[in-house]
Formats: sequence, C-alpha cells, structure tokens
Amino acid sequence: MEYTSEYSWILPFIPLPVPILIGVGLLLFPTATKDLRRIWVFPSVLFSSIVMSFSTYLFIQQKNNPSIYLSISSWTITNNFSLEFGFLVDPLTSIMLMLITTVGIMVLIYSDNYMSHDQGYLRFFAYMSFFNTSMLGLVTSSNLIQIYVFWELVGMCSYLLIGFWFTRPTAANACQKAFVTNRIGDFGLLLGILGFYWITGSLEFWDLFEIFNNLVYHNEVNFLFANLCAFLLFAGPIAKSAQFPLHVWLPDAMEGPTPISALIHAATMVAAGIFLVARLLPLLIVLPYIMNVIALIGIITLLLGATLALAQKDIKRGLAYSTMSQLGYMILALGMGSYRAALFHLITHAYSKALLFLGSGSIIHSMETIVGYSPDKSQNLVLMGGLRKHVPITKTSFLVGTLSLCGIPPLGCFWSKDEILNDSSLYSPIFSIIAFFTAGLTAFYMFRIYLLTFEGHLNVYCQTYSGKKKRSVYSISLWGREGQGVIKNNFCFLPLLTRNNFERIPSFFKNKYRINTNVRNMTVPFFTIPNLDTKNFFSYPHEPDNTMLFPLLIFGLFTLFIGLIGLPFFNQEGMQLDILSKVLTPSINLLHQNQKKWMDWYEFLTNATFSVSIASFAILKASFLYKPFYSSLQNLNLVNSFVKSIPNKLKFSIEKTISVIYAWSYNRGYIDFFYITFLTQGIRLFSEVINFFDRRIIDGITNGFGIASFFVGEGFKYVGGGRISSYLLVYVSYILIFLLIYFFFSNQSGGDLFFL
Repeated sequence: MEYTSEYSWILPFIPLPVPILIGVGLLLFPTATKDLRRIWVFPSVLFSSIVMSFSTYLFIQQKNNPSIYLSISSWTITNNFSLEFGFLVDPLTSIMLMLITTVGIMVLIYSDNYMSHDQGYLRFFAYMSFFNTSMLGLVTSSNLIQIYVFWELVGMCSYLLIGFWFTRPTAANACQKAFVTNRIGDFGLLLGILGFYWITGSLEFWDLFEIFNNLVYHNEVNFLFANLCAFLLFAGPIAKSAQFPLHVWLPDAMEGPTPISALIHAATMVAAGIFLVARLLPLLIVLPYIMNVIALIGIITLLLGATLALAQKDIKRGLAYSTMSQLGYMILALGMGSYRAALFHLITHAYSKALLFLGSGSIIHSMETIVGYSPDKSQNLVLMGGLRKHVPITKTSFLVGTLSLCGIPPLGCFWSKDEILNDSSLYSPIFSIIAFFTAGLTAFYMFRIYLLTFEGHLNVYCQTYSGKKKRSVYSISLWGREGQGVIKNNFCFLPLLTRNNFERIPSFFKNKYRINTNVRNMTVPFFTIPNLDTKNFFSYPHEPDNTMLFPLLIFGLFTLFIGLIGLPFFNQEGMQLDILSKVLTPSINLLHQNQKKWMDWYEFLTNATFSVSIASFAILKASFLYKPFYSSLQNLNLVNSFVKSIPNKLKFSIEKTISVIYAWSYNRGYIDFFYITFLTQGIRLFSEVINFFDRRIIDGITNGFGIASFFVGEGFKYVGGGRISSYLLVYVSYILIFLLIYFFFSNQSGGDLFFL
C-alpha cells in the first residue's frame, strides 16, 4: 500500500499529455492534426484507463487495509512561512478517484461519436483531459492552498466547456454566469483559508485539524471569528455544488454539450463541493452552529431544486434541477454529521445521473435527425413522446436511472437516500418531513420527464392522418381542453407558438404564458431529404451508435449493483459488513462517530416502507397525469364523470393553486428575476451614479480649475502686452470697481466703512 501510494502523485498528471500534444499539433501541424482528429480519443481513453487501474488498486488496498498515506514536499520556505506541495491518499481520496475515472472514461467513449460532427472535436478532448487532470489534482491535494489552485483550474475548465459553443449567445452568457457566480463562492473560500491560517498557522489538513481541535478544546479561539471563517470556507462548496442561493448557474450550464453535463455537472465537478465539505468535516464538526447552517442550506436546496424541476420543459434543465436537489441531500447529510450516508449517496447519484444525462444525449441525438439542430426543439419535452418504440435501449437505461433516482429498490439511490432519510428523522422532525416530501416530488418530476419523453404518441412528426383523435396530456390541469395539430396534405405541421397557444399565468414577469394542452399535441413533419432517387425519404428517431450505447449499458449496470457496496446490514457485534464502511473506517474514527447498532431485516423494511410508499404514490400520480393511466381512464369516461362531480368553486381553487405552483416552477422561483432586478440592475444603477459623480463632480472640479486657469492666463496675456493704454484701462477699471464697492457698502453701513 505504501509503495503504491508513494507514486500516487503521478496520477493527476497522466492525462495531461493529451491537451499538450493536441495544442502542439495544432500549432506545428494543424492540417495533419485536424485530418487525424479521431485518433485522439485513443490516448485520452488510454491514459484515463491507466489512472482508473491505479485508482482501483488503491481502492482495493483501502478496503483490505484502511490507512492514510501522506507525501509532502517543500514548495516555498522562508523564515516565517512554509508552503508545501503534497499528495494525500486516504479512503475519501480512493473513493473520489474511482468515481472520477470510471465516469470520465465512459464519457470520453460516449463523446467520440456524440461530438464527431463538431468542428471543435479536438478542442473538446483537450478541455476534457485537462479537466480530468484538475479534478484528480483536487482530490489528492494535502493542503488548502493546493486544493484552491486545482479548485480554480476546475472552474476554468468548467467555463471553457460550458461555453464550448461560444458562437451561441446563450452559451456565452451561460459560461459567464457560471464564472461570475463561482467567483463569489471562491472569494469566500480564499478568505476562509486565510482566516484559518491566521488561527492555526498551518494549511496542511491533519495539522490544521489537530491544532484547531486543541484550540477549541482549551477554549483558546474566538468562536465568532472561527464560525465566520468556517462559513466562508463553506461558501466555496455552496457555489461549486449549486446550493441556494448560488445555484442559478447550474441550469444555464446545460448550454454546453451533453457529455459535459454528464461529467462535470452530475458526477464530478459539482461533487467537488461535497468532497471539500467531507474533507473539512473534522474541522467543521466542532462548530455546531456551522453544522446547523450546512444542514439548513442543504434542506432548502433539496426542496427548492425539486419544486423548480416540476414544470421544466427542457429535458436537461429538468435533470439539472434534479442534480441540485440531490446535492442538497448530500449537504444535509454532511450537516447532520452523516459522513458515510453523504458519500454513499454521492457515489450512487453520480452513476445514476450520468446514466440519465447520457440517455438525454441519446434522445437529443435522435431528435436532431428530425427537427434539425435546435436546442429549443431537440431538448423540448413538449415536442417529444412515443420514443419507446424507436429507442428501446435508451428507454430501458433511462427508466433504470429514473427508478434509481426515485428511490425504488433494489437500485443504487434507494439505499443511500433511504439512509439519509432515516438519519434526518433522528436529527429534526421538520427536516425529516421536508426530506420525505421532497423524495415524493423527486419521483413525480422524474417520471414526468420519462413519460413525456417515451410514452404516448410521437409528437415530433405525424404519420398519415387516420382520422383518429390522438390524446396526450401535458397540462397540469385534469380538466383542460385538448386539441389537434394542423392537418394538411396528410401530414401534421407545427404552427408557430403564438400567444393563442398559451394561457396567462400569475407572474412577476411581463408576458409570461403557460403552455396550453394543445401545444403538447402539436407535431412537425418528417425531415425530408429531397432529390434522392426522385423519392422522399424520412428520418425517424433511432438508437445512436454502439459507442454511445456502451456507456449507457455500463452505467446501467453500475446503477443496478452499486448499492451493494453500502448495504446497511450489521453483524451481531455491531460492525458493518459492507465495503463502504470498511473503506471509510479511518475517516469515521477521526470524526468520532459511533458505529450503528445491529439492524435486522424487520427494522430495515419498516424504515424503507414509508419512503418507497411515498415514491410509489408519486409515480402513480405522474402516470395518472401524463400517461398511461390517464388515457385508459379517459376511454372509460371516468375522468369526465369525476370532473363533472367537482364543484366549480373547488375546481377554480385547485386550478389557481396549480397555476401558481406551475408559474413558480417554470419561472425558476423568480430567483433569477430577483437577481436581475435587484442585483444586476441595482449594481448597474449604482455604477452609473458613481460614474456620474466621478465625471461630473470629481472630474468637473479638476477640469473647472483647469478652465479657470486657462481664462485667467488668456486675460493676463492681453493685459500684459506692453501697451500703456492697456495698463491705464486696467488701472481705471480697478479704481472704478473699488469705488463702486466702497459706495455700496458705505451706504449699507452708514459711512463706517470709511474708517476701515
């Protein structure tokens, strides 16, 4: 173990040759490098596979013999300051290494085909490899300054990848928004690092933990200042892991390519914030107020993310808000001190959400063959439906990921989320109610996404009109009117989405409309390839190539079986039998956490039944609203009879309530509106006031003295010209002015001025 860990410092630098060689090739041999661009996927996958092999070996070693290995080299040494560069291998590092490398390799394989048509193919793989290097360096860092360096490199790669298609204004704005939002958190992180260095005089993790705990134990630290520094440290994870109120960048970050969403916005980069809080938990756990703040931020984020995902029509934005909510669960677990549960959910969620994002990429890839490349169409849930017959492998994998995120056994997220829910019931009844309620919301919006995508009729094109009325439910209202698309020449066409297709919704924005049920049924024609053997051929949705399906199958297997590493069963002595607990033993001992008591099958099933029942009810509710149960009930005229039995007053109240909830979710909780109105525009207004004061007042005074000096100089230039007549004129003028002043004040003062 020690021999392997001794050379672990090489791991972050193994993927680094790829971006270097691509850059050198484009600089020296641009034509050849671009012509042979597809071969660059092989060194990318090869180097990542080497890192994964070493990471797997480290993980196995940690399982067999949990230990901590630290290698430190001096970087800068002065009389008063020492900065060291080190690599830390411990259970948390081994878990993160496995997570980053396995997800990274699959995303690289997937990206080879997904990005093959893009002109920025080489640039994409250069960014991805450099991102992997930055992330590997982050999780193996041994001190706060080193983590901060790689933290910023990860943020830079995120900026480049989100704005990969920088010619699109939306992508350019999204990467700027992500950059600015993360800089707020990073500034707080830097201040927190400096604050704790001032308190302890050390930046190395183990020295920092030991010194600070001793200071707290002997009451030799200012707790107000320590809590402030701890909160500033937590500001970095708030931004990086998209926690409230710095979560606004994550949905817009979906403007980047879908593999980016799977890698950095579901499995690795957003997990960096969770990793940092877990790494600093021995420092934070002795500050109960900060732990409560962390738990509070987590519970707010998980509920907010779930409510904002309810009405999103962009498939990737819906998954992004789901990621935000699940990260809230992890932060909540860390705030409660549930170290193992948080890391367990980090692992299971990473594979499940990577599967969902890659599945959405497969769906978008299929939609683009019909509607052409347009994110507004190819990612729009309103225009999807009925894809299950055309992309069965994608549909199956997406369903597995959906069920896992919903918390359905025996899939991965069930085990981890259920552990967090049980811990929340011991921590706070209010937090427990919110966590269980959010679990139901998660099941509802995830099945909404699945049903709108794969069930019902295919809405992106229409077969020859058969005269039958095809129904499909999108509206949140059970008694909303339904309509048909425009039929012309046996084909269905999608009319322009005008105000006639929308209903007004309550909103602080102007001209905001809710999608009407008619829009859900609108369709577009086949994509026609003209002048090909004098016939018209039509593109149908289809499965992607095997290089895109292979990662889906692998992630599907991970989602099915990853929960086995943390099954919460114990032996008679109270020791856990699962792999995760064996690996995390040193960290759990460091946190002074007590081992859980022995749990039998009856107790476990009792705890799990409630959460599974809530998720199942939410799934049935989504199925009733969005297919397939709704159509079955409609055919039996049960829905119409039920609707007629509801009083109009009650019906109006229900519709109004649902419309308010829909408006809240669709408009992102008006949080972006608040930031734009009160922060962005407020800062601009304040800047304009400062600019006016600077230009008109400060510069005006300076310029006024200059102008006055100019006129005085001009006046004296003519006065001092050497002419006697000019001198006499000035002399007489001064005398006249003096006499006028004298007589004026003399009259005012009664002649007393004469004696002055």
